[in-house]
Amino acid sequence: MKRGKTLIQILVSLMLGALVAGAGAWQVWLHWISPVGSTEVVRVQISQGTSSRHIGSQLVEAGVIRSEWAWQLWSRTLGRDWVLQAGTYDLDPQEDMLSLAAQIRDGETVTLAVTVPEGWRIDQMASAFAQQGLFPESTFVTAAENTEVSWLPADLPSLEGYLFPETYTLSVDLFGEEIPAQQRAEVLVDTMVDQFASQALPRYEAKQESDQPTALSLNEWVTLASIVEKEAVVPEERRLIAGVFAHRLRIGMPLGADPTVEYGLGVQQTPDRRLTWDEVGTPHPYNTYINPGLPPGPIASPGLASLAAALEPEETDLLFFVARYDGTHVFSHTLEEHEAAQRQILEERGQWGS
Repeated sequence: MKRGKTLIQILVSLMLGALVAGAGAWQVWLHWISPVGSTEVVRVQISQGTSSRHIGSQLVEAGVIRSEWAWQLWSRTLGRDWVLQAGTYDLDPQEDMLSLAAQIRDGETVTLAVTVPEGWRIDQMASAFAQQGLFPESTFVTAAENTEVSWLPADLPSLEGYLFPETYTLSVDLFGEEIPAQQRAEVLVDTMVDQFASQALPRYEAKQESDQPTALSLNEWVTLASIVEKEAVVPEERRLIAGVFAHRLRIGMPLGADPTVEYGLGVQQTPDRRLTWDEVGTPHPYNTYINPGLPPGPIASPGLASLAAALEPEETDLLFFVARYDGTHVFSHTLEEHEAAQRQILEERGQWGS
């Protein structure tokens, strides 16, 4: 007759059974949190104040996670301290449930890239943003006329020059159709002004606190930098161009900068469409051929390199430069040298006398 199982054998059997049951439960858990596997990225919008339970329901309904039960179990245990953020998300069903939850926790929402190149004017920005479908041109122009910023000079006609050129990565939720166009434009304008304050303004303040502060006011600095931005093409000439303008300012000689005339008259000069004598002679506050000193304000948004050049212009006794139309310039000390350089360049282009 067989003896009954010993206590040790009974305990071993129970332990093996628990392990088998645990392994099975673990396999079930791994299945429910595994990727759904679809190749289509799904856009999901989570509203402000949505509970974790309802987020799980949304994700199941959208087809990006397998099990609402698994989501609830996770959110009440391992994920109970996670703060899930509202917003619009592009969720990949090839990611597992925990990876998707981490994306929502980290607020990795759908973004919109908005690029503003150096040297753009407000009207150019407005046109580009309208083409992107962000808001009408006039809406952005209106937003850029609000100069009520504590550190800005008083009586500016607009934020021309102070909308920092950069590529901005913005949450698409800031530009949803449900948000008024004017509000969207104001958000972008505020972002660009804040970027100027963080990237450019400290450079000016540091210069003013140095042993050799600039004599330029904040607005004069940005104005000069904007002219340098429009004139300079190759980086190695930037400080020299700023130096020529600084020299002219010191001796009271008009800057004679073509871009200021273009800005004032709203015309665009090209190699085949040069400014006319009538345009250069047209009275206008921004015409630096007629008016000595700097124009009333910036003519474009300067980048950091031009802002730096305007703060630290190259010391020079040069007074003139003319474009070769390859990005470089011929620099001269006298008007006679300058006119000879102009003539040579136009002859090479077959434009002399035209």
